[in-house]
Amino acid sequence: MYIDFHDQTNSVPTDYIDMLQRLLIFTAKKEGISMEAEVSINFVSNNEIQEINRNYRQLNKPTDVLSFAMQEQADDELDIVGEDIPLVLGDIVISVEKAEEQAKDYDHSLERELGFLTVHGFLHLLGYDHMDKDDEQKMFKRQEEILGEFGIER
Repeated sequence: MYIDFHDQTNSVPTDYIDMLQRLLIFTAKKEGISMEAEVSINFVSNNEIQEINRNYRQLNKPTDVLSFAMQEQADDELDIVGEDIPLVLGDIVISVEKAEEQAKDYDHSLERELGFLTVHGFLHLLGYDHMDKDDEQKMFKRQEEILGEFGIER
């Protein structure tokens, strides 16, 4: 699996990035995603994510994670065209400042919070959502299962 990390904040330790790479590969395997898939992870400031959130979601406030899927989902399955070309799943944008705030608020490590946000964003790329209560329960249960099996506990 090709994972392209961009740390625009120059603040995420390389051992965290290594862990997030292993976590994404683990998650992809659990979800049956091809190891030929591509995803990018962008670490940004609150100001940068606020601008993206305003431009794409018309919400003029910082958020923790945004996902931009490159594949169309139909019937809860990724619509894969052609088996020879890499599957570009999309982009995940994470505010490091917001992750630090939430790690303190939830009384766990920044490593755990970045892992949670990465899995959350990745599951969005795969078609999971939390627009209604049933979908939210399904998505959050899956996140906790993946994080637990990987060894990241609250």
